[in-house]
Amino acid sequence: MRRRLRHSSLGLFFGAIFVLSLAGQALAGWRQFNAAQVASSLAQISLPDYLASASFAADVAENWQSEFLQFLLYIVATVWLLQIGSPESKELDKSGLETQKDQKIGEHAESGSPRWARIGGWRTGLYSWSLTLLMGLIFLASWFAQSLAGRAAFNETQLKDLQDPISWGAYVASPDFWSRTLQNWQSEFLAVGSMAVFSIYLRQRGSPESKPVGAAHSSTGIEG
Repeated sequence: MRRRLRHSSLGLFFGAIFVLSLAGQALAGWRQFNAAQVASSLAQISLPDYLASASFAADVAENWQSEFLQFLLYIVATVWLLQIGSPESKELDKSGLETQKDQKIGEHAESGSPRWARIGGWRTGLYSWSLTLLMGLIFLASWFAQSLAGRAAFNETQLKDLQDPISWGAYVASPDFWSRTLQNWQSEFLAVGSMAVFSIYLRQRGSPESKPVGAAHSSTGIEG
């Protein structure tokens, strides 16, 4: 059991801190929401009511969609785009989808290869893009959820201010929606770009996200 936990410790660690940070966001957001209610001479709400509110849903969804967009773009961009000296890049002569031999597809599959990598045809083609497809679907679903929840939260504010609510289409075209969206996108793009460039010159001993400490700055596509 201890060995199994150790071998899954990376996933368990991030799963645990995800749950803790989501719980912290819920509690802090609930208190902030009720403070705004009091300031507007409105009734406070319970934590379960806040968790079911459009305000909480919009805040969560806008973060999720930007994270999955980050990974979607990074996965696809690193197929063709290169960065000399970065462990986040493939080797400079391997740009593109690579050969079936490189990817261990069909007759080049190994004994432990997934069945859909060995079988060929449309199933291998689909499996070859399965990670990108999943990330794209989660991104689109969370972005759509953000638009629905964001519109509901926006219209609640409109009604409090004795203004007319707006349609979903009008909200998607509104500054509020794009401000929420782009403030998350730019931070994700900055983080990914910084990681790709900083890892050319800086090191973390023992991390697969870093080159070996003694590797040359120009070494590309190798991990520590």
